[in-house]
Amino acid sequence: MPRRNPRTERSRAQTPRPDSGLGDVYRRIESGPHGDEYVVRTVPGARAVKRYRCPGCDHEVMPRVAHVVAWPVGGGETDRRHWHRGCWNGRGTRGITRRWS
Repeated sequence: MPRRNPRTERSRAQTPRPDSGLGDVYRRIESGPHGDEYVVRTVPGARAVKRYRCPGCDHEVMPRVAHVVAWPVGGGETDRRHWHRGCWNGRGTRGITRRWS
């Protein structure tokens, strides 16, 4: 009979999850290229279940792909945008596509 690895079981149990009562551990505030501030949340691939349109490249963010959700500080649900990580990191040099401007 194969042995169980208790170390692996412990590390899984101690991994913080965003819905574990610890608050939103994936959320942070970032400055935009023009001095405006954004609330940024990282979405792991395992939690990405829908398709979205990235405003940075105008391509789809597919399900199961890790990405970033960003919205202006003080903005609501309608201001949230789902970005590819690379598009979000390069937004200062590229801007957003015409569709979103």
